[in-house]
Amino acid sequence: MDKGAALASSDIVHQNPAGVTAIGIGGTGSSSLSSFASWRAYGCALAQTPRRLSRRAFAATAAREEMSRVRARSGADMARALRWWDLVGLGLGGMVGAGVFVTTGRAARLYSGPGVVVSYAIAGLCALLSAFCYTEFAVDLPVAGGAFSYLRVTFGEVAAFLTGANLIMEYVFSNAAVARSFTAYLGTAVGVDAPSQWRITVHGLPDGFNQVDLVAVAVILLITVCICYSTKESSVANMVLTAVHVAFILFIIGMGFRHGDARNLTRPADPSRSPGGFFPHGAVGVFNGAAMVYLSYIGYDAVSTMAEEVQRPARDIPVGVSGSVVLVTVLYCLMAASMSMLLPYDAIDPEAPFSGAFKGRERCAWVSNVIGAGASLGILTSLMVAMLGQARYLCVIGRSGVMPAWLARVNPRTATPVNASAFLGVFTAALALFTELDILLNLVCIGTLFVFYMVANAVVYRRYAGSVSEPAARGGGGGARWPTLAFLTVFSLAALAFTLAWKLAPPEPRGVRAGLLAACAALAVAAVAAFQALVPQARVPELWGVPGMPWVPAASVFLNVFLLGSLDRPSYVRFAIFSAAALLAYVLYSVHASYDAEESGRLDGDGGGKVQDEACTVV
Repeated sequence: MDKGAALASSDIVHQNPAGVTAIGIGGTGSSSLSSFASWRAYGCALAQTPRRLSRRAFAATAAREEMSRVRARSGADMARALRWWDLVGLGLGGMVGAGVFVTTGRAARLYSGPGVVVSYAIAGLCALLSAFCYTEFAVDLPVAGGAFSYLRVTFGEVAAFLTGANLIMEYVFSNAAVARSFTAYLGTAVGVDAPSQWRITVHGLPDGFNQVDLVAVAVILLITVCICYSTKESSVANMVLTAVHVAFILFIIGMGFRHGDARNLTRPADPSRSPGGFFPHGAVGVFNGAAMVYLSYIGYDAVSTMAEEVQRPARDIPVGVSGSVVLVTVLYCLMAASMSMLLPYDAIDPEAPFSGAFKGRERCAWVSNVIGAGASLGILTSLMVAMLGQARYLCVIGRSGVMPAWLARVNPRTATPVNASAFLGVFTAALALFTELDILLNLVCIGTLFVFYMVANAVVYRRYAGSVSEPAARGGGGGARWPTLAFLTVFSLAALAFTLAWKLAPPEPRGVRAGLLAACAALAVAAVAAFQALVPQARVPELWGVPGMPWVPAASVFLNVFLLGSLDRPSYVRFAIFSAAALLAYVLYSVHASYDAEESGRLDGDGGGKVQDEACTVV
């Protein structure tokens, strides 16, 4: 038998004179067979769980490993065919169209009122600060894993797994929500009440899960086929669709300012029930609205997952990620202003705010149909970008060994992660078939903010503490791990204290609430200043780094914590349940699969095999 045939075969078992069985793992897809080959093997693995957790949970992967040996587990390489204009187009397509048409009406009606314009500006600033953090990682670590890979090379495997689980949840849930909104806007474009006529009610199922949406399923499956075919062709299609969609956006903005009334910015439709003013619910409402509309910025992080397919990462990624966030923020603020001028905030339709604003207007009814067509087009582009990103996240998670290795395979003909794309497409379609929008959006907001919070912490840690696997990286000392962790903890607690004071402190007696907020803000600023003065950077990025270190990522941490504090209690309950389920999956499966992948990787280099005796003790 030749070498290729031997590697392609299943496990090869050798018996030595001492009675010890050596199991050689062949191929990327069988790295977890030693723990999952049989129930007895799995029982042995579970018995070793504490030791494996201590070895794997906080084990950081070296960046060079992530870009070489780990990436090689996908087999074929992804094609490097994207430039900065592709990334800007993907960023625009990923953000504009989905969230703004889904969340603007809801945020204005329930929280911000006309101040939704400021809510979008706050969310845009938070997104830009997070985009800087993503960009530094993406330039230095141009792989497809996005935040999962960034956390894996800094805080270790369990933090990366929890982040990766939230990323997948975020994308699947938001894509399902957006696909269901496509049905409503498509109906508006053709003059049909789509939600009631195109969805099938299934009696006997609980409310929120009893409206079957076959249109949403068809759209998701069609896009799944497209992204499996080619990344470059998907980018070209996205550029064309995005250009047409931006023209629709400008049309909406122009019509809003032309036919709107500035008095709607301060007066409600029903003053007896709704407060007036530009900020009808005060600053609290504005920040609650910012947390909700932050969903609209999901998409720029998907651009970072394309880093493995970018020709010149050092130049193209900063322009693509940050540039798209700035452009989108300007468009969002203008759209929110035009919508607020068209209708009083308490008369806005939360399901279809823009198209609904023109219904019943003389000589403007046709605009509602045009907006419905434009929104439908934008939703298609955002779905395409989001599904491109989520497939690459899952592909790299599969490479790490914490998920089945077949998810990591890259098709040599299409140079795309076909398995991950198809798996997530089917899962998203199944979710969009039944689940209503409100149920999906609650988890998406908190998951997004949590991931961005973790990435901002990770970029500070990597700069000042270096990496566990690269202790003296690029011009620094051995790194200050504990001072950096202490700073990140103190700063997060200061941000949390500020958030709790903002949310819970009573307004009376006067001055107490303001004093608490000032004290928390002063503590946060003092912590950053002291850390900058006392702790030197352990590494300096060679190509591109976050400006104003550590102030910019610290501001990102603060804003993300603050926005997290604006979410409701049920969101936290759902998030806690989801996180507990993810950690349970890690303990029962992922840590063992990852441990086996690590061991087989070492043996690949040594040419040996893992040794396991009859007592299930790994040597």
